[in-house]
Amino acid sequence: MPNQLQRALALQQLHQRPGCFVIPNPWDAGSAKALAALGFEALATTSAGLACSLGRRDGEGLISREETLDNARTIIAATRLPVAADLENGFGDSPQACAETIQQAALSGLVGGSIEDASGLADAPIYPFELALERIQAAVAAARSQPFPFTLCARAENFLHGRTDLADTIRRLQAYAEAGADVLYAPGLRSREEIAAMVRAVAPKPVNVVMGLASPSFTVAELAELGVKRISLGSSLARAAFGAFLRAAEEVRQHGSFTFAEQAEPFARINTLFSAQR
Repeated sequence: MPNQLQRALALQQLHQRPGCFVIPNPWDAGSAKALAALGFEALATTSAGLACSLGRRDGEGLISREETLDNARTIIAATRLPVAADLENGFGDSPQACAETIQQAALSGLVGGSIEDASGLADAPIYPFELALERIQAAVAAARSQPFPFTLCARAENFLHGRTDLADTIRRLQAYAEAGADVLYAPGLRSREEIAAMVRAVAPKPVNVVMGLASPSFTVAELAELGVKRISLGSSLARAAFGAFLRAAEEVRQHGSFTFAEQAEPFARINTLFSAQR
């Protein structure tokens, strides 16, 4: 198995080479192995996928930092690929909490992770600009203190919380870039123009865009043309799996039939996916 430095350098190189790449989001060891077998080059955890696997609601602070990092360890151990993590808001409001989360993430074997500026509070869902910047600055300092290049992704969450203010989102991303974040990410942007504006605003820093959450949907080639470096899938793979499960169970419960099995993956193929490290 590659060591942490080797995985970190592999993730760093993906962000530096020409073109863009997809970093899908497994939620457990099995989904991680399957994605590695399909040829993906890096993985990122998903807070929503983990919450789904634990039978909890996402986005309400119901998953602890310890549970997040335990999940990350199982995914890291499952493949040879570099793994970054969805570290939510750093599991605390203070810059110190963000720094501690990055330190713990690095100790867990992760070689990258994201910190978002969403507070989790209904009446004030986004941290004030100055506090948000201080949190990223602390996270950057913690990332740079590691003996390997920890890839830090800074997220501006305005659009996910009904604040469709592109100017403020770009202002935040530019500040996070100047603070030293390696990757910039504003989930929820919905048009080519918004994505292109984000890419231009933080250039030459790489930008992450999430696909699979809602329309519109762009292809890898289309996003590459806009200058996007990294494409993540968020909870979409976990929701796709859960959706197939629900449709199958509903068929049995409501109709007493089992035609869902015709679309199920063959047992032999699944066993083959899990037969060896990839």
